[in-house]
Amino acid sequence: MEKVTPANVLDAIRLKVAPEQERFVAPVARSLAEAYVDPETAWPRLVFDGDRLVAFVLAFFDVRFDPADPGDRLRSGLWRLAVAADEQGRGYGRFAVDAVCEEILRRGQKRVTVTWTPGEGGPEGFYHRLGFRRTGEMSEDEVVGGMDLPRG
Repeated sequence: MEKVTPANVLDAIRLKVAPEQERFVAPVARSLAEAYVDPETAWPRLVFDGDRLVAFVLAFFDVRFDPADPGDRLRSGLWRLAVAADEQGRGYGRFAVDAVCEEILRRGQKRVTVTWTPGEGGPEGFYHRLGFRRTGEMSEDEVVGGMDLPRG
C-alpha cells in the first residue's frame, strides 16, 4: 500500500477495471478529485505488487451519512475499490479491504461500511464473501453494507 504521489498519480489515473465493471465503480481520477476536496476524511491508496500497480482503494473515516443530522453515527469504511482488469482474482481486492479494516481498527473504530451499486455482475458477491451484510440503508442509489471488525 502506498500513498498517491506526484510520481505515481498518472499510473493511478490509467488504472482500469474490466469494461463490464465500469458502471459499478467511478474512474480513479474522479475518486482522487473527491479525495482532494475532502482530505480530512479521505484516504486514497495504491496497491502495488512489486513495481506493478494492481489496485486503487479509497477509504473514509469518521463521516456522517446525513451531515444535517448530528445524531447520525460516525462511520468509516470503503468508499471505492478498483482492481486492474488483468489483475483480478489474485487477492488484491481482499488485501485492499483488509488494509482499510486495519486502518479503521488503528483509528479506534470497530465497524466498517461499504456501498455498492446493485446489479448483475456487480461487487455485492465479493463484499458478501468478505463478510459484509446489507444494513437495510441506502446511500443515494447505492446499497450500504456493514461488518463488525474483530478486536485484536
